[in-house]
Formats: sequence, C-alpha cells, structure tokens
Amino acid sequence: MSAQRAETRRSRGSVLASLPPQAARHSTTARYQINKDAAEMTHDELRQLEGARRRTLWALASLRPGDPTASDLLAILDDLDDQERNDTPCSDKPRDLIEVRNSVSVRRHNSGIDVILERDIPQPWRERFLQASIGSTRIPDGPYASDWDKFLTEWKREMQHLQNHRIAKAANS
Repeated sequence: MSAQRAETRRSRGSVLASLPPQAARHSTTARYQINKDAAEMTHDELRQLEGARRRTLWALASLRPGDPTASDLLAILDDLDDQERNDTPCSDKPRDLIEVRNSVSVRRHNSGIDVILERDIPQPWRERFLQASIGSTRIPDGPYASDWDKFLTEWKREMQHLQNHRIAKAANS
C-alpha cells in the first residue's frame, strides 16, 4: 500500500471533515471497520463498505472531473477498493460487469412483471445493487428486472465518471 493511501486510512476522520457539506452528508466511511483478523469480509462489513462506496459515488457525481474537492472522495474510493481487494478472497464468482449481467436470470412473475432473484446476484454486486436500490419498489419475490438493468447501466456510467476524475487528477499532479 502506498504511503499516501496509508495516510488516508489514518486520517479518514479528517478527510471526512474536510469534504464539502454535500459530500460529507453522503460519505460516512468512518462508520465501518473491516475485520482484519478474518480471511474475508462478513456480510455486515461488506454492507458497510458498499454503503460507504455508494455515498461517496453519489457525492462524486455532483463534481466535474478536475474539481480539487474531488481528491478526498477519490482517496476514499481508492481506500475502499484496497480494502475490498485485500479482504475478499479470490473466487470463481463473476466480477466483470458483462459476466455479472449474464449470470442473473430474469423471471416472469405471475403479475406480468419481470423480476430477478437476489440470491442469483454474486457478491459484492448484490450488496452494491441493494445499497443503490434502498427505497425502490419491489415485489416479495424479488426486485424488478428493470431496476437491475438500470443499476448496471448507471454503474457503468459512474465508473466512467470515476475514471475521468482519476485521469484529471493524474494530469494535474
């Protein structure tokens, strides 16, 4: 881990304090603690990590690439990526967006609505989807397939926006 990222971990509280008010509202990464003694994250740890990622991505969405206030958010996202990489064992579960999309089947509900089953979504994608879908309408059998498709489309857009921020930051360094 780079010295800069190590410093980010130590100063997470001050990073959050220095965020613009709109970002501070959404970015509460100080709430989670990853269990370093465990070989992999617990469900609660993954939920907290993905909740922090979701709030940080929402805060980043309001900033243009190159905005100096994005740098703290980028550091938080880098830290979350590091934690996920270091605390999640390698598995044969699909990680690529296309593989994830193809691994989840759509089922026609007897109400005429297409749904997906949460259990078909591999982690950490299931938790990412759940965090992004808080408050969404669904039926007891599962979330709407259209919400799943919308999430995947938006995720791709968010990752492109994040990449644009990282490129702008590197160009200004």
